[in-house]
Amino acid sequence: MPSLKDLKTRIESVKSTRKITKAMQMVAAAKLRRAQEAAEASRPYAERFNAVMAGLSASAMASGQGPKLLTGTGSDQTHLLVVMTAERGLCGGFNSSIVRMARAKAEELLGAGKTIKILTVGKKGREQLKRDYEDQFVGHIDLTEVKRIGYANAQDIAKDILDRFDAGEFDVATVFFNTFQSVIAQEPTEVQIIPASFEAEEGATASFYDYEPGEEEILEALLPRGVATAIFSGLLENGASEQGARMSAMDNATRNAGEMIDKLTIQFNRSRQAVITNELIEIISGAEAL
Repeated sequence: MPSLKDLKTRIESVKSTRKITKAMQMVAAAKLRRAQEAAEASRPYAERFNAVMAGLSASAMASGQGPKLLTGTGSDQTHLLVVMTAERGLCGGFNSSIVRMARAKAEELLGAGKTIKILTVGKKGREQLKRDYEDQFVGHIDLTEVKRIGYANAQDIAKDILDRFDAGEFDVATVFFNTFQSVIAQEPTEVQIIPASFEAEEGATASFYDYEPGEEEILEALLPRGVATAIFSGLLENGASEQGARMSAMDNATRNAGEMIDKLTIQFNRSRQAVITNELIEIISGAEAL
């Protein structure tokens, strides 16, 4: 049975932990609002961009012509998996859910006889995947020093991917991230960015335009931006999802610490009462012996 001193020390330790988790919860809540606004503001642009690109790509594919980013290499043997996670932990199952989806995709491709290559964005994804797929790693992008994600960060990542594609290192590229839904709900998502695939808005009617210059020239200019846009959307969704998951995890940790403090306090009071009772019995027994 632990002594009174041990119980008191443990209570103080849990109280200190509760202060830390409460502070982290408040910081995550403050960051979440900004990250959520950024993610939600990017969605209309991404959706409209995809709708315009869907019309352009459909026209180009119908004519039998199109840039390599749209038509692909003619093969799907080598796949690049771009896994975007957080740089830090203490955010519940946020990182593990993305890694789980990426690992399932990797196993599916390997089982089909395909070759996979892995590019990670975020330290936590690299730490988890490197245990099983170290030989498939081709790169890592560190965003530890980035305080606020901007489009320039997405452009740098897109340039790395596009350079690898131009060099013939892979045929298909897929991005993995979490889509923000609410503080307690983040949905693991995979999006194929090369060859580009665009879907028109639901309920949209077909429109016919004459493009100047032609569709192929416009696609040549816009497709690299489409890759960067998809990555930027993923980074923003990930940022909001991370803060929501951390806020929820720290709230649970704070409540669990409070419950533990209550239990330890009851145990401490009972132990102290037992000690006092024993001392009183010893005093009374000594008095009677005299």
